[in-house]
Amino acid sequence: MVTAVRRLVIITAVHEPAAPYLADAYKSLCAQELPDGWEWHWVVQEDGTSDAVAPHIPDDPRVTFKQGRPGGPGVARMMALAHADGEYVKVLDADDQLTPGALARDLAVLEGDPTLGWTTSRVLDLLPDGSTFGFDQDPDEGPIERGEVLEHWQAHNYRAQVHPATLFIRHDLLLALGGWMALPASEDTGLLLALNSVARGYFTREVGLLYRKWPGQATSQATHTDAGERDARMAVIEARARALSYSNWRYPITG
Repeated sequence: MVTAVRRLVIITAVHEPAAPYLADAYKSLCAQELPDGWEWHWVVQEDGTSDAVAPHIPDDPRVTFKQGRPGGPGVARMMALAHADGEYVKVLDADDQLTPGALARDLAVLEGDPTLGWTTSRVLDLLPDGSTFGFDQDPDEGPIERGEVLEHWQAHNYRAQVHPATLFIRHDLLLALGGWMALPASEDTGLLLALNSVARGYFTREVGLLYRKWPGQATSQATHTDAGERDARMAVIEARARALSYSNWRYPITG
């Protein structure tokens, strides 16, 4: 009897300036070791239709490349979901890299506890000189209860204690929440807070991601810190999280 292979999907949004970094992201994916019976599928969605990204896409049957109208990383990830054919979805930004074992650790957590809907892990900033720098306020390893991220985020100037760039999510939960928010930035933070409003999560203290710092990244641009826009983004993110919490809908649904 042949056992069906189970799949997890890695979703990457990319725009032209970040395309050269896809090679490092792919290398980090190829270094992942999954349990027997599991495989990964990498869906790369360009935020636009240039000719500059395709040359950086690896020739690998496990990789799907798509293009579409530009709308920001949240829109690109949502379009990529149309090709997500696995039980779990892992976020991987085009300029970041997974650390060895990251996917297996995420998978083990959610496979081992059906009451958890998502995981995050520790992050190290990857600086241009190749050195790394860590966040000094990482939480303890273990479950993150509903509402904990929102509470911390509100008390720390809209900064969560866990990083949305490391999210690993049950596919059905991601779809039920409508995926990433329709925002020009912070769309992944909006998803993180929505997840935390309805489902328990988990934080892994072992480093799971190298978060590249470079001049062209979106979070380094002046528009990202514009006070008026930032306040508006944070307000709608908080409102969504609170509305989900007040709805009393919980994942997983029992009874």
